[in-house]
Amino acid sequence: MRRGLWMIFRWPLLIGLLSAVGLVSALLDDGLYDALSWFCLGIPLALVGGVWARLLHAGARKPEHAHRGAGASGRPAVNRVQRPDDCSL
Repeated sequence: MRRGLWMIFRWPLLIGLLSAVGLVSALLDDGLYDALSWFCLGIPLALVGGVWARLLHAGARKPEHAHRGAGASGRPAVNRVQRPDDCSL
């Protein structure tokens, strides 16, 4: 499945734009600009916190034995093909 550049970079661009607007508005003036700054700088933090909480919640729901064939590292076991003895590399 191929993703376009917009699908890949839309959230990072939005977060970067909000951060830039927040930082510039903090430098401009007091009052309304400070409120705009807090709002624009708080949204990326809220997004990251929401995604982090959702990942932690999803990890807590998944039991450890759900991965059949998982090795000690938690990764799926790899079936290795054995070579015949007469094969020399």
